[in-house]
Amino acid sequence: MRVVSRFEELATEGREVGLVPTMGYLHEGHLSLIERAAECEAVVVSIFVNPLQFGPGEDLGDYPRDFERDLELAEQAGADVIFAPSAEEMYPEPLLTRVSIPDLSHQMEGRMRPGHFDGVATVVTKLLAGIRPRRAYFGRKDAQQLAVVGRLVKDLSFPVTIVGCPIVRDQDGLALSSRNRRLGGKERAAAAVIFKALQAAGKAVIGGEREAGVLCQLVSDSLGAAPLLKPDYVELVDATSLQPLVELDRPSFLAVAVNAGGVRLLDNIHFFVEGEMIDLGRVLSRPSILGAA
Repeated sequence: MRVVSRFEELATEGREVGLVPTMGYLHEGHLSLIERAAECEAVVVSIFVNPLQFGPGEDLGDYPRDFERDLELAEQAGADVIFAPSAEEMYPEPLLTRVSIPDLSHQMEGRMRPGHFDGVATVVTKLLAGIRPRRAYFGRKDAQQLAVVGRLVKDLSFPVTIVGCPIVRDQDGLALSSRNRRLGGKERAAAAVIFKALQAAGKAVIGGEREAGVLCQLVSDSLGAAPLLKPDYVELVDATSLQPLVELDRPSFLAVAVNAGGVRLLDNIHFFVEGEMIDLGRVLSRPSILGAA
């Protein structure tokens, strides 16, 4: 496995590249993306904590980092190249160009974190332009981000396929996130309620419920039973346009964001109108490498 820090060093000798963009501190969710990307001829994993997607007062300085650990895990999962650029490589001074998709960026996370998705769209555009992958792999945990990236690729005519991959969950159902390491013991235990709340919505849909208000209220009621969790939003939206739905009648996802002791946790359940009705991801059979549940 090669480790490079400059775009010009990313020679993949004409092979079909699968890109897995990360901010590091890898966990089983990232590793599942790397394993999926092995369908390509070369797997490039980027590790870059992107300052543009952190707002004032957010946890840029506290974001977990362990580069040597990441290298070992990525190599074991099948990565061929690690791209670990500096901030100067990604954003030569002065940075005058940013990418924005306002129609997909102002609701949910964008409403709570103004400018966040401009930072996401800008860094993804840089990675796609500089690495030129054939496929790029993103987890469905960050469902709004996945929609933003999908539209970016379509609008800017990037010759890349965006592959959305299932959420990976710890043994108690908590969606894996590098930020989980910052949860205190009580908050970590309370966070398991999020999965149970989404399961309740999924059970209702399987039972025939289609009203968005009813489904969102089910989740809100479950979250309300955990006083250590402070919900920011519970919304059912179209999976592509992110427009709020009144009724579940198309591919969509029910997204939640909660604050647990100062740590922001995102999760969702995807709904489909044909075949398998729901996608909650998969639960690990043993404790995550991020720490036991």
